[in-house]
Amino acid sequence: MKFFLDSANIDEIEEIASLGLLDGVTTNPSLVAKEDGQSSFKEIIKKICKIAKGPVSAEVISTTYNEMIEEAMVLSKIDKHVVIKLPMTKDGIKATNFLSKKKIPVNVTLIFTASQAILAAKAGAAYVSPFVGRLDDISADGMNLISDLSQIFGNYGFHTEILVASIRSPEHIVQSSLLGADVATLPYSVMLQLFKHPLTDIGIEKFLSDWNKK
Repeated sequence: MKFFLDSANIDEIEEIASLGLLDGVTTNPSLVAKEDGQSSFKEIIKKICKIAKGPVSAEVISTTYNEMIEEAMVLSKIDKHVVIKLPMTKDGIKATNFLSKKKIPVNVTLIFTASQAILAAKAGAAYVSPFVGRLDDISADGMNLISDLSQIFGNYGFHTEILVASIRSPEHIVQSSLLGADVATLPYSVMLQLFKHPLTDIGIEKFLSDWNKK
């Protein structure tokens, strides 16, 4: 499974990259808005691409087809690693079809049903982003969607990758990997949780204590 960091924070991205764990980055307007207002959106994406050296999803803010295409063409020129992030709407799917034919990779976001993901895959999306945490929030089971997508994409040989988003815990990552998801995009806080287990901390403390008694 590939690990993407769901962040626009340069310090966080540099740290995870230094660990050798960064396969790519996903961003969105909310994440970018939280960062230093001195840099433009394009400047932030350019910085991220230089660090990540892998797919970097840059989301459009347009909602109509023509505006999406216009915005996507500008974003795609920032760096060869840029992936255009489009919403799961009719205009978004139309734009996905257009951009995929231009060999510009697209990540269709805000996926909540298998039928939505099928449409995105048929339109040529490089990635679909099912939001498992938000499904869990409304008492649905986000992992059921990942299971369905793994089977459906396997049945028909779709090349679209399943990019699990809205991850809330390490358990989401483990379950997604067991179900065959291709990518997990993690908030920085969840990435750090992957390292932690109380027995690991206890074990280290015991080893050090025993050593110091020599």
